[in-house]
Amino acid sequence: MHLEGTPSEQLPDVLATGETSARYAFISLSGRHPEGRDAEYIEWHSLDHRPEQYRLPELRNSLRVVSTPECRKARAANAAPYDQVDHVMTYQFTDAGGIPGFSALGGALNVGGRMAIRLPSIGYMTADLAGKVAAPRAVAGADVIPWRPALGVYIVIEEGQASPADLIDIPGVAGVWWHHGSKAPAPYDYDARGRQITYCYLDEDPVAVAAQLGEAMKKRWASGAVKGLLAAPFYAIVPFDWARHLPGAA
Repeated sequence: MHLEGTPSEQLPDVLATGETSARYAFISLSGRHPEGRDAEYIEWHSLDHRPEQYRLPELRNSLRVVSTPECRKARAANAAPYDQVDHVMTYQFTDAGGIPGFSALGGALNVGGRMAIRLPSIGYMTADLAGKVAAPRAVAGADVIPWRPALGVYIVIEEGQASPADLIDIPGVAGVWWHHGSKAPAPYDYDARGRQITYCYLDEDPVAVAAQLGEAMKKRWASGAVKGLLAAPFYAIVPFDWARHLPGAA
């Protein structure tokens, strides 16, 4: 649809009222369930585990997405170990200070018998917000793009760091946030320093948008300044339609 009015980025009085405090991302990468219980996992996580995290004062937002077989076919980069990723869960915190409570909460829920089903973990990443931009047609500002409804995201993990801001020129991309990887605090043993993680928030079908984004990725990587490790469309979870988007059989 066409949204009326002046985009927030062109309204100084709007920008002066505040900016996002979500500046630190915790990213959990998982494979499909070995017994095909992906929908069951998504339902449990969405109704039980994920809402509990909001008792943490540092948590500002969260997003769960899944890769379907069609999404997999549309990947522009798929290097190991990211080729095993079919589920991505992202928590956006104000800062790394939220991680100790996040870990303690998970442990307490586990002791209470609240974590009976798991997905195979491919790894964890933490990252600091490096940049954000919104497409003018989205009207809403870059600071709030993660809270704007999206059909899915196009996630890019790269070795090296360079602005992906020009990706907002691609139809279907409402906004882009990118992060610079960091060393995950204990107990999460993963070092993403030197890597960049980009989220393109999509308001058109992720698989359809992936065709143009894939071409943009090839041009981006041609110079060798950055190297693509994963560039893939993912669908957002549809509440109470947990089986709408699933990874399918191996």
